[in-house]
Amino acid sequence: MSDAHVLPDVLAEGLKVVFCGTAAGARSAQVGAYYAGRGNKFWRTIFEIGLTPSLLEAGEFRLLPQYGIGLTDIAKTYSGADKGLRRTHFDAESLRLKIEKFAPTVLAFNGKKAARSFYATDVLYGQQPEKLAVLTTVFVLPSTSGAASGFWDINQWRILGEYLMD
Repeated sequence: MSDAHVLPDVLAEGLKVVFCGTAAGARSAQVGAYYAGRGNKFWRTIFEIGLTPSLLEAGEFRLLPQYGIGLTDIAKTYSGADKGLRRTHFDAESLRLKIEKFAPTVLAFNGKKAARSFYATDVLYGQQPEKLAVLTTVFVLPSTSGAASGFWDINQWRILGEYLMD
């Protein structure tokens, strides 16, 4: 691990949604692309809920801003299994500053672990009661990681898709 970001942020002004994961998985770090693990359901899910017009592959992550989508992680300098994460890997303040700067319509946490580390408390799935910086609605979604398959439920993702289409 170094201080360099494992994966570059995909952020711009005017995005509909920024997905925030916990940290790059081992496969994602190896190939340099978000959600590249074989069992990860991210790319299929964003297609199925209507956020992309076609099924993209992990290596095409830089195309996402043209669909109003951004990507980041709350632990930017770590990669691997979540069980190896330490409190010092999480940088909630940097994430908060990015969201304030780029002001997406929605910040969507891909998994409770990222959201818990941001809020420093337990959270429920779904739309959160308070906005960030008055402008950004926050959703907490079930993780698309293959390691979290036991908690998988696309329904919260569908609710997000409907919210973004309104």
